[in-house]
Amino acid sequence: MNATATAATQVEAWLGRLAHERQASAHTVAAYRRDLAKLLGWMVAQGVDDLAALTPHRLRAFVAAEHRAGLSPKSLQRLLSSCRSLFGQLVREGVLAHDPAAGVRGPKVHRKLPQVLDVDEAGALVENPGDGALALRDRAMLELFYSSGLRLSELCGLRWGDLALEEGEVRVLGKGAKTRIVPVGSHAVAALRALGQSQGTLPASPVFRGRGGAPISPRTVQARLKRLALAQGFARRVHPHLLRHTFASHMLESSGDLRAVQELLGHADIATTQIYTHLDFQHLAKVYDAAHPRARRKG
Repeated sequence: MNATATAATQVEAWLGRLAHERQASAHTVAAYRRDLAKLLGWMVAQGVDDLAALTPHRLRAFVAAEHRAGLSPKSLQRLLSSCRSLFGQLVREGVLAHDPAAGVRGPKVHRKLPQVLDVDEAGALVENPGDGALALRDRAMLELFYSSGLRLSELCGLRWGDLALEEGEVRVLGKGAKTRIVPVGSHAVAALRALGQSQGTLPASPVFRGRGGAPISPRTVQARLKRLALAQGFARRVHPHLLRHTFASHMLESSGDLRAVQELLGHADIATTQIYTHLDFQHLAKVYDAAHPRARRKG
């Protein structure tokens, strides 16, 4: 077996551990595989036949080549992150003597602030009118999204056994197979109880059902939310993550407790949650500009 084949084998072995030991999602593993395939392809083109032969200088050349090929700053940062994860594991195992990514930085990413709904818009969206089984399901989904800030995958995977409506809590399985307990607001509890009365609440049954009683698919949730928003005249694009952003922003605006919002969202790194402090400051800045006599801009 040549050294290049060995590098590919090491990458595949690491991806296997990522999937089975760390319980990474298939989507995450596929993204890592795409990124690391770029690295392996560049190594072949450059005649670098072993991961141990990589240096920070060579890795910078790899990143520069991908940048010239048109990869965006955000994608380059993700590419570097994939490489760091692989190299870090191989260093810990003693396969590599040093980390080739040490000190290598990608281009700065100008992070867009997430869009959020205001309180009135969020209320109008989740209190959608209508009767029947579909309306009950949609109302419960939207109330739970806004009430608890769940990810789309977390909501789709919910079973009735994950809910403790008397206590106002839901247990969700988040990223990295990490479980967390999240409060459920009274409006969401009422909507979930109404849904349970209409379809039954066997512990192993999905809370939100699609065709044939199977768990609802993420695509169906996205389509339903888009349709409901259009029916109510929303001009902007409304999607499930918008409700998660809205939950986080409203929680932080009311409480000011960044750590608590981090726990509720299930963020491993508080830096991910800190983007909502910028949203809060934007709101304060708008209030200041509108109210302060010396801040008003001339029309």
